[in-house]
Amino acid sequence: MTKLPRLDFETPANYFVFLHGTTWESKHYPESYWRILVEKADAKGITVYLPWGNTIEKARAELRKRGAAMAAKKGAREAGDGIVSSYIHANEKIGVLLKLYTETDFVARTKEFHELAHDLSLHIAAAAPQYISKEDIPESVQEAERKIYREQVADSGKPEDIIEKIIEGKMDKFAAESVLMEQSFVKNPDQTIREFIESYIAKLGENIQVGDFVRYEI
Repeated sequence: MTKLPRLDFETPANYFVFLHGTTWESKHYPESYWRILVEKADAKGITVYLPWGNTIEKARAELRKRGAAMAAKKGAREAGDGIVSSYIHANEKIGVLLKLYTETDFVARTKEFHELAHDLSLHIAAAAPQYISKEDIPESVQEAERKIYREQVADSGKPEDIIEKIIEGKMDKFAAESVLMEQSFVKNPDQTIREFIESYIAKLGENIQVGDFVRYEI
């Protein structure tokens, strides 16, 4: 008998992607297995995708694409409700206050929304972002960074167009390190914070926005 993969319903990803099997009558996984999986996931409000014959990487890419598409549709809608979330690190040396907005009090009260706020606060405590989005980086900071990067490659002898590409690459790296929405999620480095939030927009069906945050450290 083929050993079935463990059903892990505690993972924070909220999406379950399974590679094997091409139909419900798969010789690898019986129909009863898939039915149990779907029923358990549905009971916990978890979305399950079964990409038959696909690869895990392609399936994950499809999930990211769906989340981004949903976020784009919801992005214009006003997010006027929400919560203030707090997080204190175990050493009591780092603390975070976060404003997280959504459209309705109904979603703001859900367990999933509070879990999202907690995970974002935890990430901010660990990763210490300076800005929420790229648009929040002051022009003076961008100019100063570009000047530093240009001086670094000034004597490289490379053509100007190549130098510009190098500078843009360094600016992207700067954003990935200092901008919340561009940072890799500390619990899942393969996913950016933007993608993490988009997955919740797709799941909860409402626009979600980071309003502001303050990080304290002693």
